[in-house]
Amino acid sequence: MYRKVSTDLGFVEREKEVSRFWKENHIFEKSMEGRKDGETYMFYDGPPTANGKPHIGHVLTRVIKDMIPRYRTMKGYFVPRKAGWDTHGLPVELEVEKELGLDGKEQIEKYGLEPFIEKCKESVWQYKGMWEDFSETVGFWADMENPYVTYHDDYIESEWWALKEIWKKGLLYKGHKIVPYCPRCGTPLSSHEVAQGYKDIKERSAIARFWLKKGSELNEGEGRTAILAWTTTPWTLPSNVALCVNPNETYALVRAFDGNNYILAEALLEPVLSGAAAKAKDKAGETAGAPAFEIIRTFSGKSLEHTEYEPLFPYEGPKTEGKKGWYVVCDDYVTLTEGTGVVHIAPAFGEDDNRIGKKYDLPFLQFVDGKG
Repeated sequence: MYRKVSTDLGFVEREKEVSRFWKENHIFEKSMEGRKDGETYMFYDGPPTANGKPHIGHVLTRVIKDMIPRYRTMKGYFVPRKAGWDTHGLPVELEVEKELGLDGKEQIEKYGLEPFIEKCKESVWQYKGMWEDFSETVGFWADMENPYVTYHDDYIESEWWALKEIWKKGLLYKGHKIVPYCPRCGTPLSSHEVAQGYKDIKERSAIARFWLKKGSELNEGEGRTAILAWTTTPWTLPSNVALCVNPNETYALVRAFDGNNYILAEALLEPVLSGAAAKAKDKAGETAGAPAFEIIRTFSGKSLEHTEYEPLFPYEGPKTEGKKGWYVVCDDYVTLTEGTGVVHIAPAFGEDDNRIGKKYDLPFLQFVDGKG
């Protein structure tokens, strides 16, 4: 005969009772002490920032972070669990800026860097008690009494030590990485931050003509030939150093309605040139005229590789460090879903541009400063 189990369990009170038992009997400490001679499994808490309140998302991360050390402890490992506090970063600075009524780096400097830093140090502990209560409530076991704090000198010194070790091993180098950037804050942004404000919008694109160098075998007759490249970021054109085609697609050299010779993807001739021809006729008030284009010959994208062209702008900028630019490169990231099948490459802008720039050792031309 089974006794009836009460359904009035009072989960909240039970949680508090278990928490009190753990605390009064030092269960966490004993779980460590009893295994101190075992194999070590080190755990560092990816630290939260205590100037923001914990939310439901932190429940998931705290629980997952707690499961693994507990499992290792059950397997007999000695698992030191160092809690930590993230006291650096843009979220802290932005919160203090709002509090002080400041807007941007110039106003921070006018207010004074040291007073501003002190305000930031005060701000990071705003919700420390709430975080500790939250961690205890979800059963997160960690050494909260001796945490690492990222603004403490010993932590900063450990960062410099690690950097020195990386340098000594020859693993530190100077280079460029393409990241989203905030001109107001003067800092990079995470892709996650940028994605939060993502919107589908209609934006103008541009097709630019890049004339081949005189003497190119692709110049037909007495005329000259231009490669048509499509871009949604025309403001990057001054930094252009290459044109990219898909090596596996077919491209065409055509005589166009305006009397010029152009190179673009064969599959995109109709949408690009017929549309342009129709607009030109409308503007001139014509109802009929020469066909939009006539194909002279076709060839693979691969055969265009290393074809040289004239820079779009007279270039008198910084030194290119002896690197060669302004020629056609190949990469299969170029698609024929829109545009011309030719993409202009500016390694200072865009991850693919930068990747291709490194692949072909192209010049790196940056004409945009930190304020945009």
